[in-house]
Amino acid sequence: MLQQVNGHGSGSAAHSGESLREDLKELLGGEVPPQQLNDLTKVNPVTLETVLRCLQARYMADTFYTNAGCTLVAMNPFKPVPQLYSPELMREYHAASQPQTLKPHIFTVGEQTYRNVKSLIEPVNQSVVVSGESGAGKTWTSRCLMKFYAVVAASPMSWESHKVAERIEQRILNSNPVMEAFGNACTLRNSNSSRFGKFIQLQLNGAQQMTGAAVQTYLLEKTRVACQAPSERNFHIFYQIYKGAHAEERVRWRLPEGAAFSWLPHPERTLEGSVGTSALLLGLPEDHLLETLQIRTIRAGRGQQVFQKPCSQAECNTRRDCLAKLVYARLFDWLVSVINSSICAAPDSWTTFIGLLDVYGFESFPNNSLEQLCINYANEKLQQHFVAHYLQAQQEEYAMEGLAWSFVSYQDNQPCLDLIEGSPVSICSLINEECRLNRPSSAAQLQTRIESALTGHPRLGRDRLSPEPSFIVLHYAGPVRYRTAGLVEKNKDPVPPELTSLLQQSQDPLLKVLFPADPEDKSPEEPSGQNRAPVLTVVSKFKASLEQLLQVLHGTTPHYIRCIKPNSQAQAQIFHREEVLSQLEACGLVETIHISAAGFPIRVSHRNFMERYQLLRRLRPAITPSPHGPCPDGGRSECPPCTEPATLQGLLQEILHTLPAPLHCGRTKVFMTDSTLELLERGRAQVLEQCARHIQRGWRRHRCRTQARRRRAAVLIQAAVRSWLTRKHIQQLHAAATVIKRAWREWRIRMAFLASEELDGVEEKHSPHAPCSPGSSPLPPAQTRLQGAITRLWPLGLALANAAVGVHGFQRKLVVFACLQLPVGSPRSCAVQTAQEQAGVLSIRALPQGSIRFHCRKSPLRYADTCPGPSPDSVTGFNQILLERHRPGHV
Repeated sequence: MLQQVNGHGSGSAAHSGESLREDLKELLGGEVPPQQLNDLTKVNPVTLETVLRCLQARYMADTFYTNAGCTLVAMNPFKPVPQLYSPELMREYHAASQPQTLKPHIFTVGEQTYRNVKSLIEPVNQSVVVSGESGAGKTWTSRCLMKFYAVVAASPMSWESHKVAERIEQRILNSNPVMEAFGNACTLRNSNSSRFGKFIQLQLNGAQQMTGAAVQTYLLEKTRVACQAPSERNFHIFYQIYKGAHAEERVRWRLPEGAAFSWLPHPERTLEGSVGTSALLLGLPEDHLLETLQIRTIRAGRGQQVFQKPCSQAECNTRRDCLAKLVYARLFDWLVSVINSSICAAPDSWTTFIGLLDVYGFESFPNNSLEQLCINYANEKLQQHFVAHYLQAQQEEYAMEGLAWSFVSYQDNQPCLDLIEGSPVSICSLINEECRLNRPSSAAQLQTRIESALTGHPRLGRDRLSPEPSFIVLHYAGPVRYRTAGLVEKNKDPVPPELTSLLQQSQDPLLKVLFPADPEDKSPEEPSGQNRAPVLTVVSKFKASLEQLLQVLHGTTPHYIRCIKPNSQAQAQIFHREEVLSQLEACGLVETIHISAAGFPIRVSHRNFMERYQLLRRLRPAITPSPHGPCPDGGRSECPPCTEPATLQGLLQEILHTLPAPLHCGRTKVFMTDSTLELLERGRAQVLEQCARHIQRGWRRHRCRTQARRRRAAVLIQAAVRSWLTRKHIQQLHAAATVIKRAWREWRIRMAFLASEELDGVEEKHSPHAPCSPGSSPLPPAQTRLQGAITRLWPLGLALANAAVGVHGFQRKLVVFACLQLPVGSPRSCAVQTAQEQAGVLSIRALPQGSIRFHCRKSPLRYADTCPGPSPDSVTGFNQILLERHRPGHV
């Protein structure tokens, strides 16, 4: 890889990985923040870290529902959110044309199930499986769903239908507190934990209007009546009766103030009961009750002879607990039947139903017994059903995309189910066999039988450091250790016939209903004669009810809601990643993620794939472009490879000729694995590296050329500027010289004109003693030339002599004499008069005895710089002097 670009390092590996993840956002998940991702399947790649980050971001943003493919993940807010379940919001989801486009909500699942029943030509029953850990909000979710169905499944045109739906809604909702009072208890993880499973069947007629409902319960934890785990409590109803009973009821029910009950641990005040009080409340004779609890009746022999055997203290306690559990189980079943009689419709008045399954979640406590084994067994079956449904949904998507592909092998939980319920030997079969044997069973003996019969099973483990007999089952959600002590006794759930007969003799009206005296109405707990072998155990009855439930689910279209508890403190805005992760594993989402990873977890549309990976063709520059090559615009929306699978497949084969990784091209998407994506990104990085080198090389070449052109341009500009400045300076000099020359010519012409106008008179002949007299000897040539120059330039000399500045006094006179060629040797022959205050020449006069007479009354040369020209009448004789001086005959 390129380590340095333009002097900057590429950064650390962690920074590179983060940059890659940021770069893949647009391709895989878009530039969408985690709290705005409504579906966990859009988190690419799908890993535990990304799923946890998305759920945490949404939970901290008060967004408690998130889709996970065919599953809805519901986070318990642990605070009131009334606006989230208002009737207005129910109507909004019900009236929406596409509820799936709205934010994820349990109302979306409810509306989808209702529309599936309503829109199909042959309606198919729907089911909603609500699962999760104790305290995750399963009961609240089921309650909200029932309220939603009661609102939307009523005809707005029929007042009678609306009244029926409202009545059913009220009865169902009013039955929840009763069932929770008798079926919920305080556990280590939840103060209102459901200790039973229930399947609520909402019955709809042909017009998809709610006409009735039915409730079916599974595996009530009736052992809690007589035995509770440490730091746990009995069912709520006992504490509610004690706290809510008024004085008269306390007298009638024998609940005196300050009394204590050994079966009610951890109350505010403990209570005790007695045999007399029990007999009074049960409507039985005290001695008869005491005798039945202390003496065991045995039938033996062909004649079914009756023997009585006194019981030990432990056996008496067991019979006492059995009596209490029997009465409580019959009471709970009676409550369910009463509720069903008030809400269930006639069989011919409904055609379809929507089922709500509120099942207990996966449990793992420090001490796990038969109850936890049955609960986790049920979760294993439901997980298998969920995985099968999820795989079917995935297979349908692949078939819709035209992929001839089947799922690869994944870690199925069938081996764990075989360990629990398999044939011929399994944990349940061994426990049932111990129950059928008429012998006492010890915990160590049961452990030895399980280990010897199932040795080598991959899902069976053993805790060799445990001081008590136990075995470990490796569930899909994690290993759980089960104690063998008490398993056989709990599985037998023995109900002595004499106890049932005793309760049938009760005078209490309710017990007469619970235990009818009709001999034809025999319960399964009352075998007689030699029919002991077919007696159903707890495991057998639970397995039968579970199979019946699964048959109902297989006949419906299932929908899944996974309830998650963000923290064990039941506090808002607290997200414990470890606890959430364990729940994700327990509810099967982690397994779903693994299944998704085993297939093609990364799915990219054709357009996005082409826009990102079409540049990989640069890796094969020598190959002639195939007819399936990219279009000129680089694979944009109008490019045929983005829409034709065959064309795209050919292009993909050209792009991925060196990538030994599975990649499938569907009708609208490209399916790939993480390894394929990694290879694609590696090849793309290689192409980008080559492009970066080409860009750098081209940029450096362009920069050098640009700098050279700039230098040449700078030189040319500097030369042009210097040339322009020089030409400008010369032009200014030429202009100045022209102005000076023109001014000089004008001045010279003016001076000549002034001189010609001012000079008057004619040059007289020189005296005989003058140096220039005719009789004098001729001058030398050099002096002659000098005298000629003086003659020609006399106006300039005269002007200089007449100037206000320059020479003064005698020098000025000499200049005048030289210019006028006056005899210098005879100073008396002429006189020059100057103005002292103005330094100008006033007049030039010849002496009286001379032959030349100059007279300048007011010489205009004195005003040559201020007067435009001399006046003709003020100058006399000067022109004549010039004329005489320039005559040919003048010497």
